[in-house]
Amino acid sequence: MIKTFTHEKLIRYVYNELPDEQRQEVEQALTHDADLAARCADLLLAQRCLNSLQRGPRAATTRAILQYSRTFLTPS
Repeated sequence: MIKTFTHEKLIRYVYNELPDEQRQEVEQALTHDADLAARCADLLLAQRCLNSLQRGPRAATTRAILQYSRTFLTPS
């Protein structure tokens, strides 16, 4: 039986967010469907690239926020 999977379900698979039964269904389908396996591989590559990106603000942004916040300090 051929089963189709949504893009959302593949993303949830890549991020290990599927219940065991659904995860096993996807894994079985991946072994029999080369197109699905290629789509999944693309998502895994995208995940790896996104995870390697810098996740913090630039130093200049942090300085600007801190400088702005000092305008709200009241002298004691």
